[in-house]
Amino acid sequence: MSAGWRTLLLRIGDRCPEYSGSADHKEHIETCYAVISREYEHSRDAVFEFLLQCAEQLPHKIPFFGVLIGLMNLENEDFAKDIVDTTQAKLQDALHNENRDRIRILLRFLSGLMCSKVVVPNSIIETFETLLSSAATILDEETGNPSWQPRADFYVYCILASLPWGGPELFEQVPDEFERVLVGIQSYISIRRHFDDIAFSVFETDEGHSPNKKDFMEDLWERIQILSRSGWKVKSVPKPHLPFEAQLVAGKSHRLSPISCPPPNLSQTSSEILKGQEKHEADLKYPQRLRRLHIFPTNQAENMQPVDRFVVEECILDVLLFFNGCRKECAFYLVSLPVSFRYEYLMAETIFSQLLLLPNPPFRPIYYTLVIIDLCKALPGAFPSVVVGAVHVLFDRISNMDMECRTRLILWFSHHLSNFQFIWPWQEWSYVKDLPKWAPQRVFVQEVLEREIRLSYFEKIKQSIEDAAELEELLPPKAGPNFKFLSNESTENTDGHKLSKELFGMVRGKKSIRDIILWVEEHVIPTNGAEFALDVVSQTLLDIGSKSFTHLITVLERYGQIISKLCPNEEMQLLLMDEVSAYWKNSTQMTAIAIDRMMGYRLISNLAIVKWVFSPANVEQFHVSDRPWEILRNAVSKTYNRISDLRKEIQSLKKGLQVAKEVSAKAIKELEEAKSVLEIVEGQPAPAERPGRLRRLQVHADKAKTEEVTMEESLEAKGALLARALEESKELLKLLFKRFVDVLTERLPTVSADGEIPNLRAGYQNVNFAARDLETATMEIDNENGADKNSEPNGQNTKNGYSVGELEQWCLCTLGYLKSFSRQYATEIWSHIAMLDEEVFVGDIHPLIRKAAFSGLCRFTNEGSIYDPWSSSLC
Repeated sequence: MSAGWRTLLLRIGDRCPEYSGSADHKEHIETCYAVISREYEHSRDAVFEFLLQCAEQLPHKIPFFGVLIGLMNLENEDFAKDIVDTTQAKLQDALHNENRDRIRILLRFLSGLMCSKVVVPNSIIETFETLLSSAATILDEETGNPSWQPRADFYVYCILASLPWGGPELFEQVPDEFERVLVGIQSYISIRRHFDDIAFSVFETDEGHSPNKKDFMEDLWERIQILSRSGWKVKSVPKPHLPFEAQLVAGKSHRLSPISCPPPNLSQTSSEILKGQEKHEADLKYPQRLRRLHIFPTNQAENMQPVDRFVVEECILDVLLFFNGCRKECAFYLVSLPVSFRYEYLMAETIFSQLLLLPNPPFRPIYYTLVIIDLCKALPGAFPSVVVGAVHVLFDRISNMDMECRTRLILWFSHHLSNFQFIWPWQEWSYVKDLPKWAPQRVFVQEVLEREIRLSYFEKIKQSIEDAAELEELLPPKAGPNFKFLSNESTENTDGHKLSKELFGMVRGKKSIRDIILWVEEHVIPTNGAEFALDVVSQTLLDIGSKSFTHLITVLERYGQIISKLCPNEEMQLLLMDEVSAYWKNSTQMTAIAIDRMMGYRLISNLAIVKWVFSPANVEQFHVSDRPWEILRNAVSKTYNRISDLRKEIQSLKKGLQVAKEVSAKAIKELEEAKSVLEIVEGQPAPAERPGRLRRLQVHADKAKTEEVTMEESLEAKGALLARALEESKELLKLLFKRFVDVLTERLPTVSADGEIPNLRAGYQNVNFAARDLETATMEIDNENGADKNSEPNGQNTKNGYSVGELEQWCLCTLGYLKSFSRQYATEIWSHIAMLDEEVFVGDIHPLIRKAAFSGLCRFTNEGSIYDPWSSSLC
């Protein structure tokens, strides 16, 4: 029985076997209430805790749980009062701990309890007004801190988000007080600063419309106003309390104790940098939960009221939140939301919006991949076609997509196809073969195929595109090593081949590292030089480790010292990466893995990797391949992951040291107390304790002190490592941005004499460039078939051409990655922004470079323009 009532609570509102397949909500509640009432008699605490847990983790079913509590309130007022008091205490705790999800859901739960006559409506009004007052205080220049507007927005958002669930009841029960709250919200919306989220826009061209576009709060307020004008009629929120209203009204409504919000974080500075850091911290703590993609046209997606769309989006996000890690359960609840209309298109849009959410998705991208796969299996007749439609729309707009989002889409799509036998109508995209090699659609297909090969094998992927044989041209070379010293009759007598063969024999003969290093220093370097020695050693060791990832790691672990000896400086490390790239020229994956592992074993520095990625040969690939960017992402990510790991280790050591100190102090105290107890033996004072116990106490005290000293030494060592890592990260950021500025300055078209910033998407083929003139190429759009060039976004993607020249596309890609790195590592960059302003973003930096770097940091003036620390004018 105990398992049965829990299952009934979890499945209430679902068409499922537990309720005999019935969809009648009244019947569900009556059945569940009867079982819970019996269980309550001998398991009060269990019922109490589980009911609250369900309300918090299945928030889309709050109306059902509210009715159950309302019915129990009729029989046991104390139980309902305890529910209200506990919820209020949890809400208060969540406000002070800044637990965003719990605040939002508990407000919804209280609204649901009010609908079931468990909570007095005026208590809800008072709670709303407390939040509104705190939000207004935060925006006040004197008593608050406008940099923390994200917190104020969040408080008001929580009120607005609960109105579809409780607004109709408030409108009916306390209309005047409710109107006062709505006026307060309107007043807040009018004084808050509009948030322009161009830094987090999935599509770059959204920037052009941003000044006239409503931000998330303005949009939500408009939806609530539409709901108000329609008489507070919401289709998406179930109303199971209505059939029980005559019963529920007889119960006692309980008052909610007042809540208090934490005081605003007062600003102690007028410094632009420190204010920027404060705003960044606020954005991290109170991020925007959803940024809509609007993938499907309105005539294709489900037709629903604006507020219904918002409610269903919230329910989908709640399920994704509470069932991450439980993909099957997540898919089950996603397809069985208690709404009376279909929502497959909205569900797809919402999940893709989370997958592509900037700066980071709430969960690892693999989670969304698995959920989409399970939804395709749960709704085989509907959802797969929706996903296909979404992919086609995103593919059509790929040229305007943010570079980070483009990478995520490539990784998701290749993984998704690997779960469906790599089946896709490739013939519909076969036209990309005729596009320029830099066209984003062509690059997208090329990168997807390369990632698919990583997940399968060359022949399998080649077979999967046999219906679009033209695309075989976009397949990467068949993976395999390119060993420079491969033996054959014509070359085996060269010095390189002989030395490589000799080294191979030494490795097979298990010669010691010292013997091999001596052989290199005495027989290779004197005759052929250090560069040639590196060539032979690196190529040979890579070939020995070429069979698998494990072989490679084993070789680097065993023989890394030899490579380290040959690469004492960045110049030699650059040559080493050239050798790796040459050996694995047919495998982007193995190149990236080898360089990443070498950095992990400190054979290559992160600074050397940055310099290598920005070498001329790699720079030429920036717009046509992800190869250099993958290596750069790995290097920067590994640098900051190491810092994060060190900080966690230091935090753990500090806790351990505190415990060790307490143990040591206690042991010393026990020893001293034992020694202080004396007795008179033959007229002389002597320790009363037995010698054996004193020795044990002494050993214990010595051991505890040793442990304390060891912990202190470990903490000091880790602190030194962290200081070194932080200094390295500072140098890394400086070098990274300096290289971005250098290569972009060489290639970006100059600003006109009247200050007009060039439009790269319009194509600038006849411009004199600062340092060098790369060959550009354009393809005219063929409109003979009557297609309007504006039928595609910006008229850039057509099935016959791509209108942006190669140089312009290179600039767009590189600026996109600059923005991506700025956004991804904004926290680290803000801590060094003064140094970057002085040493990198100095002088007459091209406005497009400044815009990309600073928009990624959300570094704007109060007027919304890009901040320029070196000019009184604005970018």
